[in-house]
Amino acid sequence: MRPVPNDKPFTLAGRTYQSRLLVGTGKYKDLEETRAAIEASGAEIVTVAVRRTNIGQNPGEPNLLDVVSPERYTILPNTAGCFTAEDAVRTCRLARELLDGHKLVKLEVLADQKTLFPNVIETLKAAEVLVKDGFDVMVYTSDDPIIARQLAEMGCIAVMPLAGLIGTGLGICNPYNLRIILEEATVPVLVDAGVGTASDATIAMELGCEAVLMNSAIAHAQNPVLMAEAMKYAIEAGRLAYLAGRMPKKLYASASSPLDGLIR
Repeated sequence: MRPVPNDKPFTLAGRTYQSRLLVGTGKYKDLEETRAAIEASGAEIVTVAVRRTNIGQNPGEPNLLDVVSPERYTILPNTAGCFTAEDAVRTCRLARELLDGHKLVKLEVLADQKTLFPNVIETLKAAEVLVKDGFDVMVYTSDDPIIARQLAEMGCIAVMPLAGLIGTGLGICNPYNLRIILEEATVPVLVDAGVGTASDATIAMELGCEAVLMNSAIAHAQNPVLMAEAMKYAIEAGRLAYLAGRMPKKLYASASSPLDGLIR
């Protein structure tokens, strides 16, 4: 995204990024489509499900890092598929070993297979352990402002409330809770889950989110590479609109041209 006067940088764990779009690596038809879509998105941070994707733990199998190089992208290991704090902590520690001491992780602890809603009790347990263990924790959570506040106070470097259930593409289901989270935020707030198309990403950014993370909205599109590019521009447009400040909503019409000096 081009520099904009008075815009604060998007910074995570002491590193500043130009793109405010984070993308996942699952659900593509093959590694080549994964590579092409990520490149088209302009993303600099790419999240990887350690329990579902080979990043070196399975020698002899195709390695995602061959097409998504850690030299070009910030790899964000995530704990997708974990349903207990113990499993999530173990997965983050495995990722740290595989990625030579990498500390930046995305924590998610799920409640059940049907909704993939976060189990906030297990999430809080895992976050506490990981923060104490020296990880920089970005955390997937519900859109509960109280839980978001507690996670930030615990030391998580970013909170990532869902906009809708993972993989549903329902868009921003509860903008009001997101607004409360944003008003109270002391760390970056990123929408994670629920985005279905470019307008959803724009709305998230117009609300004031620092960034948006998505996977299904791109990977399940009929043309993933084209959708990835659309998302890049949607994020930029939403951020610019947020910085510009929208006009107030009015009940009645207001003429675009001034009435002063009207010829009668």
